[in-house]
Formats: sequence, C-alpha cells, structure tokens
Amino acid sequence: MHTDRIRFRRLARFSLPLTLATVLLGACSTPMTLPADTTLGNATATLGAPSSSCPLPDGGVRAVWSQQPQGQYAWAMDFSADGRLLKREPVLTNESFERLRSGTWTQEDVTCAFGPPARTGWVGLPSLREQVWGYRYREDGVWNSVMYVFFGMTGEKVTRFYPGPDPRFEDTSPWNYFDF
Repeated sequence: MHTDRIRFRRLARFSLPLTLATVLLGACSTPMTLPADTTLGNATATLGAPSSSCPLPDGGVRAVWSQQPQGQYAWAMDFSADGRLLKREPVLTNESFERLRSGTWTQEDVTCAFGPPARTGWVGLPSLREQVWGYRYREDGVWNSVMYVFFGMTGEKVTRFYPGPDPRFEDTSPWNYFDF
C-alpha cells in the first residue's frame, strides 16, 4: 500500500507539469491554425490586433501578425471585402523574400507583405548612406538569420536584399550593419 502511494505521488509530480504544458501549448494559436472559414473579426478576436494591415486592390485587407522585433515568424492573411479569408501564408521565408526581386517595392509594400521590421537603420559612408530594414527569421527553417532589405539613399524603393546571421546568435561578426 505504501509503495502505491509513493508511485502515485511520483507520477502526479511528473505528469501534472507535462499535462499543464500540453494544455498551454495547445491554447496557442497562429494564423495557420485557424479554421478555413475564419473572418477578419474572428482572427482579430483570437490572435489580437495584426501588426500591420493594408488594403488590397479588390477592396479586401491583408493583415500580418508578426513576432518581430524578437521573434522569427510572421503570417499574412488576405481577406475579401466582406471579411472572408482568401489566403494565408508564412511570410518570413526565403521564398517570400524572393518576391522582392520583381517590380518596384516601396517601404509601404514591404510592410504590407512582411509586416514591420525588427529594426531599421542607416549604413554606409556619409556620401552613400542607405536605409536598411532587418527582419529576423529562420533561413531555410534552420539558421537564425536576418534578412537585410536596402532602400537606397532616398529610402524610396528596394534596391537589394540579402540574408546574414542574426547577431544575437553570433559571438562576433564584422558583417553586422547595426546592433540588433
């Protein structure tokens, strides 16, 4: 009888925290876990206010929920004019950033597509300073990285972009453009 009580106490001591952790993690929602018939109102009620939103050409809305400045993930959801979900996608990925190669991207376009950056700053020589935004993300789903998006000297449009290691995970790196 005594050994049964000891076994029960040991089991309770270890299983209770595991059960609690499972319940708490199960309560976490992302745009990717919401049902397909989600409305903008339901998404906002479940996830909170989006980090950024912008109008779509057809009268709908694109909303981005981002973990920036410290997190590495962001999700975009496109809603129709009547508030119904049309599309959702993770946006801090190599494939999403590749879209920056086509067309002319303004700062508003980049914010609409990827949400707010983790950090903004200026780099370069005094006569050739460029504005740069940094987005923390998991490059190829593995590497702790920052995607640097450059807007040129005027800050009007994207001139180039490329990834680099996230300085938070580096001992020293001479390639950091600004302190994150």
